Amino acid sequence: MGRGHGDGVLGQLMAYTARAKRIMNATSSPERLLLLAEISHPDLATPLRVINDTRDLVHNGNTYTATSFSVKLPDDLSEGQPRTRFSITNIGRELVSWLEASGGGAGASVRLVVVVRAEPDVAQLDITMTLHNVVVTSTVVAGVLAFDDLVNTPAVSFNYRPETAPGLF
Repeated sequence: MGRGHGDGVLGQLMAYTARAKRIMNATSSPERLLLLAEISHPDLATPLRVINDTRDLVHNGNTYTATSFSVKLPDDLSEGQPRTRFSITNIGRELVSWLEASGGGAGASVRLVVVVRAEPDVAQLDITMTLHNVVVTSTVVAGVLAFDDLVNTPAVSFNYRPETAPGLF
C-alpha cells in the first residue's frame, strides 16, 4: 500500500510552503512557481546554476541562468526509494567538459529550489538529491536523482566478523 504525501521521503519531497500550495491550487494566480537547479560536484569550482524560465534570476546572491530542464517527480511507492528523472538542455562545452572530467558526473548532487519571482530569496521548496546514471547526447544531459540510501548504509566503518577478525571467534 502506498504512503500518503505526509509520510516518509516522498512526503518530505512534497513539503511545499503554504504560499506555494496556494499558487498551485489557484485557478488563476498572478504569481507562478519557478524551479531552480544547482548542480554541485567536487570537480566544479562553482556549482552550475540554472532556472527553468526565459529570464535569469538572482537567488541568495547567486545568478541562475535561464535554460530548459525538466524534473519528473517520482510515484509514491511503498517499496524502494523515490527516483526522479532529471534532464537539462546541453548548454555547452563547459557542462560536457565537467561531465568528462568527473567520470560522468559521479558524486554530483542536484539541489532543487522552488521560488516566486517576487521573492526570489524565499524557498517555497528546497531539496537535494544525488545524481546517478548520467547520459549525454548532443542536445540533452539526463540522469536519475535519488536520495542517499541511509537505511542500507552501515552505521560503523568496520564490522567484527569471522573473516575480518578471526582471533575474536
